[in-house]
Amino acid sequence: MIKLKPTYIAALLAVSSSALNAAELSIEIQNLTHGLYFTPIVAVAHTPETSLFEVGETASTELQMMAEGGSLDGLSTIATSISADVLANPAGGLLAPTAKAAGTLSTVAGNTVLSVVAMMLPTNDGFIGLDNWTIPTEAGTYTIYLNAYDAGTEANDELRGSGTPGAPGMPVPPPLEALVGNGGSGVAGADTNATVHIHRGSIGDDSMTDGTSDVTNTVHRWLNPVAKVTVTVN
Repeated sequence: MIKLKPTYIAALLAVSSSALNAAELSIEIQNLTHGLYFTPIVAVAHTPETSLFEVGETASTELQMMAEGGSLDGLSTIATSISADVLANPAGGLLAPTAKAAGTLSTVAGNTVLSVVAMMLPTNDGFIGLDNWTIPTEAGTYTIYLNAYDAGTEANDELRGSGTPGAPGMPVPPPLEALVGNGGSGVAGADTNATVHIHRGSIGDDSMTDGTSDVTNTVHRWLNPVAKVTVTVN
């Protein structure tokens, strides 16, 4: 009979535990809003020591790129650098109100938490967010509801713009062209919270040509939650 030294046993247990952390996931994201679109979504499985965003902390440049313009380039670079497992753009573009998008994600050992982000349109720097949700080790289907966050990087003036990080204004891609006004004077307010926080929501107005906002108050307002994520652990 072969006996293993305690150090060998500990090593084997660590390997066994690590192997159990790997998972095969099916992920579905649903837009729960009445009139908002989501830019390309990214779902990332990563280690608990890292995160895509932190509530109450200053947004990274990479998060700002996503929250103000919908770009996933910066976050994709971060995901690669931390050996994360990534499900990118399952909708193949914008996710329309009430629509769903789904995909699969195979995680490696150690990547035990899941994060999801996408910009909300039309907003200045609003995004849906799931932050470091622990992936269950037991097979089954799990549902998470996501809040709308404000990146805290741009004033919520609710006016059209390029979506370039650091420049004011909301990006307005073709599907929203007829839904967003033009000519507003800008929503006045004290946007003093420069950290990631729960979004106050759009104010809007009822004019497409003037008023304070280019956002329509009967279409683009929302209450949390704004998205539903269904994760099936196979």
